[in-house]
Amino acid sequence: MNILDLVKSAFLGLVEGVTEWLPISSTGHMILVDEFVKMDVSDEFWNMFLVVIQLGAILSVCVLYFHQLNPFSPSKGGQGRRATWSLWGKIVVGCIPAAVIGLPLDDFMDEHFHNAYVVAGALIVYGVAFIAIESWRAGRRAELAAERPRGAHFAQDLAEKDANEDFGAIASIDDISYKTALGIGCFQVLSLVPGTSRSGSTIIGGLLLGCTRAVAAEFTFFLAIPVMFGASLLKVVKFLLKGAAMGANEWGIMVVGLVVAFAVSLAAIRWLTGFVRRHDFKAFGWYRIALGIVVLAYFLVVAPALGLA
Repeated sequence: MNILDLVKSAFLGLVEGVTEWLPISSTGHMILVDEFVKMDVSDEFWNMFLVVIQLGAILSVCVLYFHQLNPFSPSKGGQGRRATWSLWGKIVVGCIPAAVIGLPLDDFMDEHFHNAYVVAGALIVYGVAFIAIESWRAGRRAELAAERPRGAHFAQDLAEKDANEDFGAIASIDDISYKTALGIGCFQVLSLVPGTSRSGSTIIGGLLLGCTRAVAAEFTFFLAIPVMFGASLLKVVKFLLKGAAMGANEWGIMVVGLVVAFAVSLAAIRWLTGFVRRHDFKAFGWYRIALGIVVLAYFLVVAPALGLA
């Protein structure tokens, strides 16, 4: 077993665990990492590994939200169980657009759009989108503040509060309707373009459809469960159909990557859920723009100059 490959796998698990949940595109980061972190594995295994490693991140959601997602929890009464089943129904509805559109286009997107220039473009475009949407939300917040009756004891002026405080018509995960869930699912289809960020596209959808940042982020976590399990299963099946197999080194790489992605995701999700309650997404927008420029600069200037292109 190659110890260096295991170290590289751990690093990739770290990158995956952080970037899968923050709306900054795990694909954009993996493309850069791939230029500098090469493992002694086949192309088939590498392509599968980049998707299956996401299962570690998904398991962290299952652990952190186990009670909320478990309809059989003994501490839940009849109403709680019905609410949980309703949540799962909304998750399934939200995944329908990605299943209907994404599955037929999976190979096509990999072949024609999985390159540094598409990724860089998507990073920049959606970075600008995050900044624009949060600016619009800030303006909307100011309008709501001006409309509130100032004499009412319950109508504290929003302008006196933190300008970045979370707000939205849909302030609880239970308030998401099936229609809203489907709408967020349609935004998830945008993540078929590499560099968009699955979490980024669904969070943008949630914000535009009236969710608070916290609710948009949480529903994004839940939507990832069936989507990533399905994507991982699809990659494994394709890997096996090509007659490929994994030896001890590949199994070691896979296990290390999954474990590290799981552990790092636990911390990343906890951090993000706290961050979005008091801060907007503009910082992620600026980061995406900067990363997109770095990706373009590397592949257009640095790599050709070093003879790596």
